[in-house]
Amino acid sequence: MPIPLFNSIASWILKKRIHQIELFIKYPHEVQEELLHNLLSKAHQTETGMRHGFDSIRNYTDFKNQVPLSTYESIEHQIERCRKGTQNIFWPTPIKWFAKSSGTTNSKSKYIPVSVEALEDCHYKAGKDMLSLYLNNNEDSQLLSGKCLRLGGSSELYNNNNSYFGDLSAIIIQNLPFWAELSSTPSNKTSLMPEWETKMKAIVAESIPEKVTSLAGVPSWMMVLLQNVLEETEQKNIPAIWPDVEVYFHGGVSFKPYRELYKKLIPKADFQFYEIYNASEGFFGIQDRNDSDELLLMLDYGIFYEFIPFELGIPPESKNALPLSGVQIGINYSLVITTNAGLWRYQIGDTIRFTCLSPYRIQVTGRTKHHINVFGEELIIDNAEKALAKVSAKTQSIISNYTAAPIFMEEGKKGAHEWIIEFEKEPKDLKLFSALLDSAIQNENSDYEAKRYKNMTLQNLTLHSARKNLFYDWHSKNKKLGGQNKVPRLSNSRKLLEELLEMNR
Repeated sequence: MPIPLFNSIASWILKKRIHQIELFIKYPHEVQEELLHNLLSKAHQTETGMRHGFDSIRNYTDFKNQVPLSTYESIEHQIERCRKGTQNIFWPTPIKWFAKSSGTTNSKSKYIPVSVEALEDCHYKAGKDMLSLYLNNNEDSQLLSGKCLRLGGSSELYNNNNSYFGDLSAIIIQNLPFWAELSSTPSNKTSLMPEWETKMKAIVAESIPEKVTSLAGVPSWMMVLLQNVLEETEQKNIPAIWPDVEVYFHGGVSFKPYRELYKKLIPKADFQFYEIYNASEGFFGIQDRNDSDELLLMLDYGIFYEFIPFELGIPPESKNALPLSGVQIGINYSLVITTNAGLWRYQIGDTIRFTCLSPYRIQVTGRTKHHINVFGEELIIDNAEKALAKVSAKTQSIISNYTAAPIFMEEGKKGAHEWIIEFEKEPKDLKLFSALLDSAIQNENSDYEAKRYKNMTLQNLTLHSARKNLFYDWHSKNKKLGGQNKVPRLSNSRKLLEELLEMNR
């Protein structure tokens, strides 16, 4: 098929999808209710469906009362049975793909089931919707005249008793329809190369000659790729290589610490940044407006949502879960999902906040296990990154990576927070940056402010400047190079911080 004809057909299909999105925006509760009944009906004869009486569930209250909340640990034995060949445990269609994910909460690998329905009706549908929403907002876009530079994670796939496991990006690329490769770079063959640094060189060599109009990938690793491209071409910025590049679709980690770095690399006044919210368990949100920091919650991807008000130190199981119709603006919620891959009332460990209820728009605020709350200060990622953004702007510095942990109290010594930050552009006065950061966190978090009052519980934070590439070297040392791997931003444990400080000497 000639490329211009392909682009015209693709554009028509993508614009047609906008009407379907408008439908779930207009009738959000009805769409979610119908989706739940469809999931229950499809899975009623599975082991899980018969155990919890899916046949007798008539409404959301029945569903909540009959089906318990779950975590990976509570369903791991079922997943292991499925990986060894037993089917119809939690989903009726055969599941042979498992997305391997350690997340960022522990070193133990998780194997998240990926069904054919999840690939088709969630992940691939979301990929098209990213383009649909962007094109709908930018009528003069020439995005389809070129290719998307995509960067996935580790693409090794392993066979285990006729089931396959690997990074979600590998599973998606392995199953992509033929037309998707026409609009992407690098080729599937290069994308699926297993060794990260070899793959990086191949991506650079293969993509430089292409007409790249968009970028897609996790900010931390896309930054590594773009810097390698600049080094190879000896150019100062990305538009000098790809003058038609117009948008970057990013997700996986907060973009706040990277925004200024990307603006420096891509100095185009009309360049767009579009955020997405996806995980191994599903695709949940897409930015639906230019220059916005909110994501439209996607309600027709085969995922039924529930929300539990989140409070540090209080187990989610002890609080009342709410359907979409029960949420309020401004409250932190722990996200619970029921999916077309057989995850039932599954707590994925993310926290979100609604910014709008018509349509339902959200912001991702952190992870349920990623915070510092040793002294009752309840510092979450959202607080930290807002503070960092303000101080970076004030000191004209640029951050590329960071993590923080507590300094525990000892006899005669008060506690504190200890930070290590890798700067792309270091502030002129690190002590001033440290003082401003401490003050900014107090402004964002009243609990931290109370603990800092007259140094009664906590002293001023301690800040270390990391050497260049420290975080990359930590990933390499721990065999975590690749697009899906990330460093916990905040932790109650000092393990990661101690490792980084040791490598920073």
